[in-house]
Amino acid sequence: MQKRPERPTQSQPSWAQPQPPEGCLVVAIRIPVRIVVFLVVLPVRLLWDALAAVARFLWQYVLAPICRAIGRAVGLLLHALLVVPLTWLHRHLLTPLGHALRWLYARVLTPIGHALVRLLTPVVAAVVKAVAWVAGGLAVGLYWTARVLLVLPALALWRWILAPVARVLAIVLRETGEALGHAWRAAGYLARAVGRVLGTLFRWILLEPARWVYRTVLTPVGHVVRDLVLRPAAQAARAVGRAARAIGRAVRQARADLRRALFGAPARPASVDRREPVGRDTRTLDE
Repeated sequence: MQKRPERPTQSQPSWAQPQPPEGCLVVAIRIPVRIVVFLVVLPVRLLWDALAAVARFLWQYVLAPICRAIGRAVGLLLHALLVVPLTWLHRHLLTPLGHALRWLYARVLTPIGHALVRLLTPVVAAVVKAVAWVAGGLAVGLYWTARVLLVLPALALWRWILAPVARVLAIVLRETGEALGHAWRAAGYLARAVGRVLGTLFRWILLEPARWVYRTVLTPVGHVVRDLVLRPAAQAARAVGRAARAIGRAVRQARADLRRALFGAPARPASVDRREPVGRDTRTLDE
């Protein structure tokens, strides 16, 4: 009647499965490595974020268009220098040569090979057996020689020297990698916090005072200047312009009246007969 505990299935994630206990060496290496790596990575991460922003800007607006243009030019050049000649070579040289070689193999070499196999079959079998026996003996000798001189010393070297050193190095590298990851993420959080603080300070020191001055001082002053100075000045300028135009028209009219009083009205030009038809259905030069 007791319920059996469920076994972890293969679909469970690795973090849900129980982890093996860590030794004292791992704990002793982890803490100082993470502290040193964090102090080293923090300025690198700040510099990396700045360089990444500059690189994104340069790539988006400078390098990407240049790379696309260069890629198109290189593609056209490669097509003209490689694809077109290789296509011509394949079509007019390699394809006919392949057909000729296939005909030679099928019509000449294959019949010759079949004839040679029919005539030399017993000799070939004996030679093959002798070669196989000699090759087998040489292979066995080489195997034991290589095992005694190479394999056994290599196994001893790996088991007693290289494997312990590799385990220690693996622990150091793993902890260094994890420390780099933690330090990189922490430096990223710190860099974003510093950026937010600098942005807030910039807004409080420059943007908000400038906005307050614009909204509280400059906008009312601008409205007063517009209503009391600029608008009356514009109206006065328009009135002066209208008065000047009226005076000009009056002066021209007085000058015309004076000329007419002194010299009389100007004579009208005499009409000239242009010898044009005056009928109803005809067209003249004025139409």
